[in-house]
Amino acid sequence: MSAAAQADTPRLAGEFARSRAAVVGAGVLALILFAAICAPLISPQNPYDLAQLDIMDGKLAPGAKGMDGVIFLLGTDDQGRDMLSAIFYGLRISLGVGVMSTIAALAIGMAIGLIAGYAGGWVDGLIMRIVDLQLSFPAILIALVLLAVLGQGVDKIVIALIAVQWAYYARTVRGNALAEMKKEYVDAARCMAFGAARIIFRHILPNVMPPLIVVATVQVAHAIALEATLSFLGLGMPITSPSLGLLISNGFAHLLSGKYWISFFPGIALLVTIVSINLVGDRLRDVLNPRLASHYGV
Repeated sequence: MSAAAQADTPRLAGEFARSRAAVVGAGVLALILFAAICAPLISPQNPYDLAQLDIMDGKLAPGAKGMDGVIFLLGTDDQGRDMLSAIFYGLRISLGVGVMSTIAALAIGMAIGLIAGYAGGWVDGLIMRIVDLQLSFPAILIALVLLAVLGQGVDKIVIALIAVQWAYYARTVRGNALAEMKKEYVDAARCMAFGAARIIFRHILPNVMPPLIVVATVQVAHAIALEATLSFLGLGMPITSPSLGLLISNGFAHLLSGKYWISFFPGIALLVTIVSINLVGDRLRDVLNPRLASHYGV
């Protein structure tokens, strides 16, 4: 990190902390990350270890006591899985898929966007037509087609989400790169016979990162929501990988019989996760672009 960036960090942190909603969102998100990372340590049971399950504990209401005297705070599903433990493990899958797909899509889209913005001409035109074609289709439609071909699995859903997301980053980076290319410091670098790689990575890339961070934060929430939708439809995670979307899907058949908690609590966990990420992303947008701060509520 440069000296200027280090000096600017306390100011940015102070600006971020001025929004109570963003601070609350960041705090909730920190708790969610802790629960996901430490799930094997803090969960009452491993919900996908058959040796720890008892079918006689199936569909117990929140706060009910199991056959061995254990109290299930959020109840159990039809297989006797503790819903609190299932949610903690589900958060690991949902957050992992969202973050992995976003990082990979960010790297791919950033590289393509920088090439388009720096090269210009027919290269830029060709890349942007491909991006426009990608963005003209609904994201869920592209993911559904890919998963129908690839099948289920964590790696398959990550590939599908990368294919859905990369175009957003490419368009964002390309637009900002074009703006940077018109500035005098780029002309000066070219006059000094700097190579294309040095101009792109030492001069253009640092200046296009702030909006990219905001887009990436929002896209993590979008990826988590999309994975949950695909898993709910039966095309995302396999039954051995309990994402939040799969947990909601498993309990959907029991809603009419009054067993609301099997879907309700995973749904709440998914909602809180997405809202927390969006609150942090919105505040980052305002901090990194002060012109938008007046449109943000405290």
